[in-house]
Parts: sequence; structure tokens; C-alpha cells
Amino acid sequence: MKKIFSIWLLIFIIFNGWSQLENHKNFTNVKGSKYQFKVIKHLDDTPVKNQNRTGTCWSFSTLSFLESELLRKGKGVHNLSEMWVARNAYLGKARNYLLSGGHTNFDEGGEAHDIPWVINNYGIVPEFAYPGKAYGGDIHNHAELNAVLKAMVQALNKKPQNNVLTPSWKKAIAETVDAYLGQVPDNTEDFTFTVDGKNYTPKTYAKHLDLNMDDYVELTSFTHHPYYKAFAMEIPDNWQMHTTYNIPLNELLQIAENAIMKGYTFAWGADVSERGFSHRKGLAIVPQDERTVQNRKSNDLFFDENGEKIPNAFYQPVKEKKITPLMRQQAFEDGRTTDDHGMHIVGIVKDQHDNKYFVVKNSWGKSNQLNGYFLASYPYFKYKTIDIFVHKDALPKDLKKKLGIK
Repeated sequence: MKKIFSIWLLIFIIFNGWSQLENHKNFTNVKGSKYQFKVIKHLDDTPVKNQNRTGTCWSFSTLSFLESELLRKGKGVHNLSEMWVARNAYLGKARNYLLSGGHTNFDEGGEAHDIPWVINNYGIVPEFAYPGKAYGGDIHNHAELNAVLKAMVQALNKKPQNNVLTPSWKKAIAETVDAYLGQVPDNTEDFTFTVDGKNYTPKTYAKHLDLNMDDYVELTSFTHHPYYKAFAMEIPDNWQMHTTYNIPLNELLQIAENAIMKGYTFAWGADVSERGFSHRKGLAIVPQDERTVQNRKSNDLFFDENGEKIPNAFYQPVKEKKITPLMRQQAFEDGRTTDDHGMHIVGIVKDQHDNKYFVVKNSWGKSNQLNGYFLASYPYFKYKTIDIFVHKDALPKDLKKKLGIK
């Protein structure tokens, strides 16, 4: 397969979202809001995309992060293929599912660490080389693909032919994925494309990008495992049972803030099912008084309840909860905090009361006033973070030593 493209064609589209807001001294989250935000730090990132009807946020967010890494390292603008990652992760998930007798998760979801696994095993390609829409249409939609693949692996797991798997199952899975996303030769070295007049395969392109996947680490904070040790998080999408470093909660927040201030963005896995999360209103918050969380369509700043005026937290700053490790742990163990969504954190802002928020690049298109970004308060980050995926050089030297990271 041979396609031709010039990376320079991407230059004109970079920084077309958040930077428009950054040029203003103060900005707000939604029309009619009393929030006044000011940028403390914003790092380079590529344009917002839309995962549409797919569960591939983990691919979109982590590749967005790696695109920012390429910018940070002075390697220019790149638009990497999320569907190349999804395609090859499906193959890995199918194998794990069948080898475990159906006891591992098989679904659309994944984790940030799946991207290094794909790149190390299958390489990476630009978006133009593998757009992943062989089923037709202008948007990503994996509803049928996921249904077909689930039915296939469940049927295969029953070993209907003499209680063994035939050698054909791997080809059957691969050809099904490729029928929906795009054909890939059995030997990926035969998959070629051209960038700036030079031919590449997925693996030679990964080498050309020169991103060492061993430079990236995953961090979390839970009390049911010892700190400064790694453990496999008990979440369904961790199909590889990959281990993550466990550190105290305040350190996790400090590392996240310091990373941004030192010039490192990071991928963020978190729960976005809370009432205090609203992509449309551009905020993720944890109000102390839960009555203030009013997801109303009107721009009213207040509503009456028994004669009492209560502010709408999406339109006016309110006090937020002080998040403790115990609160965070309880929410995880009782199922209120789940591994919902993968995103990309690219900056920090503060409101008029000096409360800080992370600038989050989402993958739901530019459907809100912040052009597809939203702001996550520090309490929300502490409460609802599943993990972060960051370059190891963003970590303090003493922490790296504790964790045994060189």
C-alpha cells in the first residue's frame, strides 16, 4: 500500500483551538458565566479531534499526548492514526481473551499503556495512511465492528471444532477488523507510505519519530496497595494487566502540576460520570454543596429552593470539597469512580479566586465554547483520576529513585 503526503500540510492547522482563548487576558467557560479564567501555562498541542461513536478515547488521548511530545522535542507537527492503534489492539485483546479462556476483557476500551504496546509490536503510521473508515462514512463508528468481534471471540472461546482452536482464528479476526478499518498485509513490512518524499513502513516510521516508549510511565494513587510500588489496576480495560506506580495523592497532584510547569503534557484517565462534569459547560468540579450542581439548559445563575437562593456551580465559582485519600478510595471501591474516559492535559488556568484548573483537551469535537477543551479543578483531579501517563523526566529525581526509574 503506497500513499503520498507532506507533513508540512499540517502546519497551518496547529494551535487552532485553545490558543484562540489564550490570546485573551480573561475568558469564561460558557455564555452567561461569572467565572473569569486566566492562563497560567499552556503547552503546544495539535487540533482537537472527534472519536465519534467509538470507545477509543484511550487511543485519541495518548496519541494527542505523543503528538505534543513530538512538538516538545522539536520534531514538528504530526497527525498519528488512532485507528492503526485500535486495529492492532483488537488483535492483542482477542488473543488475550482466548488464551485466558474468556476471563479477560474484550471491548473497545483500553489504556494509555496500550499505545506503547502497539508501537513496539506494530509500529505507527500517520492518519492519512490508515484513516480507519473502510466501512464508509465521514465519522468513526465501531458499533457493528465491536458487535461482530465480540460474537466471534465468544464463539471461538467455546472451541466448537474438536475442542481446540484451528490455526485460522487469528486470520479470521484480523480480516474482520480490516474489513471495517482498512486492509493491512499479513506482513506489515509490506504496508508502505510516503512522507516528504521518503518511503516508510509502520516500524521504520516509529523509528523515524524517535519516541522511546520506555521513557513513559503510568502513575496512580490508591490505598489498597503500598505506595512507591507498582501494581496492576483492577479495571476492566487493563486487559494486559499492566502495572502502574502507586504514589500518595498529594504527590500525584504535585507531579501533574509540576509536569505542566516544566513543559510536559500528559495523558489522563479519569471518571467523567460525575454530576459536576459537563463538557458542554467546559467544567469538571466537585462542589461542596451538591445542590449547586444544576445541569440546566438556561443561563440562570441562581435557582430557588424553599426560598433559599443557591448558586449554579457551572456559572459561578463555589466552594469545592477537600478530597482525601479515603474519599477517593471509597469512591473507587463502591463503583462510583470508574475508568470512563481518556483525555490529554495541556495546561493550567486559575479563576478569579486563585483556584487552579487543568486544561483538558478532549476528543469529542469542538462542541463547546472552549473549542473542545474543558477545565478540571484540582479537587476533581484528585477525586476522579484513574491514572496519568507522562514522560519520566517530568518526575522529581527523588521520586524516580524511590520507584527505581532510571
